[in-house]
Amino acid sequence: MLRTLLLLPLAGALLIAFLPGRNGILIRRAALGSAAATLGWALWLASAFDPAMAGVQLFESHVWNPRLGSAFSLGVDGVSLPLVWLATLLAFIAVLASGGIREKPKGYYILLLLLEAAMLGVFTARDWSLFYVFWELTLLPLFFLIDRWGGAGRQKAALNFVLYTMGGSVFMLIALLMLYDAAPAHSFDMSAIEAGARLLPESVQVTLFLGLLVGFGVKMPIFPLHGWLPLAHVEAPSPVSILLSGILLKMGSYGLIRAVDMLPAAAQALQGLLVVLAMVSLVYGGVLAWKQRDLKAMVAYSSVSHMGVVLLGLAALNTAGITGAVMQMVAHGLVAGALFLLIGLLYERTHTRDLADYASLVKVMPRFAFFTVLAFIAAVGMPGTAGFIAELHALVGGFERWGGWMVLLSLTVVISAAYAVRTVGRLFTGPVSTRMQGLPDLSRGELTAAAVLTAGSLGLGFYPAPLLHLIAASVAGLVAPFAGVLP
Repeated sequence: MLRTLLLLPLAGALLIAFLPGRNGILIRRAALGSAAATLGWALWLASAFDPAMAGVQLFESHVWNPRLGSAFSLGVDGVSLPLVWLATLLAFIAVLASGGIREKPKGYYILLLLLEAAMLGVFTARDWSLFYVFWELTLLPLFFLIDRWGGAGRQKAALNFVLYTMGGSVFMLIALLMLYDAAPAHSFDMSAIEAGARLLPESVQVTLFLGLLVGFGVKMPIFPLHGWLPLAHVEAPSPVSILLSGILLKMGSYGLIRAVDMLPAAAQALQGLLVVLAMVSLVYGGVLAWKQRDLKAMVAYSSVSHMGVVLLGLAALNTAGITGAVMQMVAHGLVAGALFLLIGLLYERTHTRDLADYASLVKVMPRFAFFTVLAFIAAVGMPGTAGFIAELHALVGGFERWGGWMVLLSLTVVISAAYAVRTVGRLFTGPVSTRMQGLPDLSRGELTAAAVLTAGSLGLGFYPAPLLHLIAASVAGLVAPFAGVLP
């Protein structure tokens, strides 16, 4: 079942490769059909998944190299399955939002579907060698998507992204090879490496965890490894920014969850470092987002702050904290996807992202205004949104561990509210600019995409029980090594 999930976007890319390059409508329909089929298949996986089981389900394995101990092993648990759903949803939204791509649409949609397959491979891999292959495979489509279809500084942004990610991957690869050597069976199977890793001395575990922290922290990103993010977001096409912020960042946090599960002694020893990095990311990202005039740069820096909530929840190493981290990954994916979708649609109409160029769009584009306000409310984490559920769990988990220091998390909520209110005020109040008169409102397809993402955020905010139930057993397994150990 999971192998089919990976093959569907690959089959779509192969189909597009044989279509005539000048028939943009046919190419777009093929891409939409492939992304929709992948989303439908991912949702159907729920029928074969038992939320009460903490272990890996839908497992399949095919040996690649028995001497090396590598295999094509796939499986999902309560942490990875929601991310699979999120990835397929945002990939579909990204294809739907790519109607403005006129130059070389064939290559664009092929790369977009290849990127989707690679991201799904990261979330479903149960072999570290396979995980690393899919992790690196995401670089190629993203590099060309930014470099060929990005803005004026696309070459610098694409190169920056690749160098940062490859630099971090070197540390991750060295750590994985050392873990492979420590595994008694000399296998890259995640369960086998986990069994060997937990027997290592604490000092060795700490060294290996730091290597994984650098590799995953670059993609997450956490301060000070975030340098590639604002430039890549600003220069990437808006549909690609949806995937960059909505999914690519979650790959880093997902990898860090697996590292915590594999090296619990190191996670406990480095708990103080993790919470400091989380707090700095929270405040730093929020302040820089508040200072931005470029709308895409503002959302990019806000992502650094929101992923700080994920790191904070992980650092707590308790049930509430890790539940909040997983919820925040899903919540931020929906919110960031909606914001980049709406900002991209606005940029296509106005060719500017400068906040000072806008005023009173509510009179010109009322449907756009409605969904943008809802997206910013969700970004702040107001009650009734998925972000509120996530931040509340992270706050409770952090308070259990560090007490009053969690006031810093409250401070970041105030900062988020400040730039959200400023942005909404600038966009939708004041006199209508003559330049902005006559702008078309959201089309039916654009309205559908915005409504789906907004409904997802509000739905999880008002009724989070199904998702909390889905992840509960897996989270309980993650925190089991720390029960009775932490104060």
